[in-house]
Amino acid sequence: MRSPFVRRFEFAVPGRIIFGPGSVAEAGPAVLALASKRGEGAGLGHKPRLLLVSGGNEVRLASLVASLDAAGIEHISFEIRREPRFEDARAALELARLSDCELVLGFGGGSALDLAKAVASLLANPGDPLDYAEVIGGGKALAEPSLPCIAVPTTAGTGSEATRNAVLSSSEKGVKVSLRSPTMLPRLAIVDPELAYSLPPRVTAETGMDALTQLLEPMVCSSPNTLVDALCREALPLVAPALLRACRNGNDAEARSDMAYASLSGGMALANARLGAVHGIAGPLGGAFPIPHGAACAALLAPTCEANVAALRSRAPESPVLARYAEIAALVGGGPSLRAEDLAPALRDLASRLEIRPLRAFGISESAFPGLAVKAAASSSMKGNPIALLPLEIEAILEKAT
Repeated sequence: MRSPFVRRFEFAVPGRIIFGPGSVAEAGPAVLALASKRGEGAGLGHKPRLLLVSGGNEVRLASLVASLDAAGIEHISFEIRREPRFEDARAALELARLSDCELVLGFGGGSALDLAKAVASLLANPGDPLDYAEVIGGGKALAEPSLPCIAVPTTAGTGSEATRNAVLSSSEKGVKVSLRSPTMLPRLAIVDPELAYSLPPRVTAETGMDALTQLLEPMVCSSPNTLVDALCREALPLVAPALLRACRNGNDAEARSDMAYASLSGGMALANARLGAVHGIAGPLGGAFPIPHGAACAALLAPTCEANVAALRSRAPESPVLARYAEIAALVGGGPSLRAEDLAPALRDLASRLEIRPLRAFGISESAFPGLAVKAAASSSMKGNPIALLPLEIEAILEKAT
């Protein structure tokens, strides 16, 4: 058997990761240390100023703000209560520039973290956010290194604390696209599972299914990575039992910790490998309809895996990815699996037990399928899918998810 270590790969992670219950209390000193390195020579008594991007939940914010205040860190708040749009990035960017912010901290779900990463990068680069957007924008490189960004997730789903892209939605184009840069990785990620205790079961389930998707897709993507495989193999078996327990009891410390770890692992996985058709379809879906990203991934995951396996059996029966799907079926299902076809039923069973909503719950109807399929086929995530899906196959996925 060929050694996995002869492959070429890269692996990038946040500059520092602090993981564990209660770790949000370490935010002040950790941010201060980060600011001190950046501001050497600024003079005695210099207080770093930080843009705090959050969802606005004052109860969850209290412990973070207390730690920042104790460290003498001034902060200016910007609230984001929806998935971020380009106009939100412009508004936050203007506030950060007017306030002379030197750092940006994202506190919340993927929306707050993605917006924080976008602003930190745009503060160091001239022009409009659309200049750097893929697919619908100028696609320019973010040439200058991002200002320091700190990511503190309060959900276990996107893994945005460990990724080097930021997703923004375009109201005009009806799509969600990314800004990307190697320097967009947060300098500091603080992952405190206790911050998710107050999440309701539906949000827990839908964000958790996003985490599962981001562990699954990198393992079968077109650009595999040895270290990513190892991360995914360890984290995948944690998700189903932890999700079910966390939905029953939001204060289950072990379940919340397992999900926080799975989400972090999924973020590192997608940052160093690729995603696939689930995210390829979820992007335009979320741009055109008011559906949370996690809910879209949760509804799409089983039918997409089923479609990929069927396409591989039909058009690439010798593909080694089929063995990977069988392996994932065993990891997710908690028992031995001999066939790739076993994965979709295991995912459907999990979605059913979590009461995942179908796409029709968000007003998505069959008439939208052809346009969504065209946009999905052009998305950057679709390029990582293990096999090119035909437009009719994408439409069939949407139909089964509805």
